[in-house]
Parts: sequence; C-alpha cells; structure tokens
Amino acid sequence: GHKVNSKVYAMVVPGSFAVKQQAEAEGLDRIFKDAGFDWREAGCSMCLGMNPDILQPGQRCASTSNRNFEGRQGPGGRTHLVSPPMAAAAAIAGHFVDVREWK
Repeated sequence: GHKVNSKVYAMVVPGSFAVKQQAEAEGLDRIFKDAGFDWREAGCSMCLGMNPDILQPGQRCASTSNRNFEGRQGPGGRTHLVSPPMAAAAAIAGHFVDVREWK
C-alpha cells in the first residue's frame, strides 16, 4: 500500500469518540498507522491552534477541518481546506495533487 511521504507529518484526528470507535472496529486505524499516519485521540487538534499541534511559520497543512482563517493553526502557517481523499493524497505524494487525476 501507499505510505506517507518522508517529507510529511500526517495525523488523523477522528471528529468524535463514536467515530474513533467505529473506525477502530472496522480496522481503519491500522490502515492509517501502517501507512505512516499518526492516529490520534478524538476531538480537536490542529483545528484550534491552542496546543502543541500548531504549524510553524512557512509550513503548509492540508486540513479537513470545517473552517479556517489566517493563523488559526499557527502564526505564519498556511492551511488549505481539502477533502479527506485530497488530504490523504497530499500526505502520500508529499505535495498538493489533483486527487481526481492521482493514482
């Protein structure tokens, strides 16, 4: 299977405890972990920018969060709101790609 690009740090943060439990029951956590994603606890992570999970100045993020504004995920960081397939493709490719044309 595909692996996260060595230039990328990729994490999956389920939106709720119920979603996390269901994903784990279906084995989705193993698929992500085996591909090199960090499987996190449910809830907010980078979406809030109020914990150690923040972008450094100049870093870019392919985020599946539902909103964004300048500096939300870290001062000087750039967040791009994308679909889950696009986020996974960017993590694997190491850069933004058009997931509709990506294999």
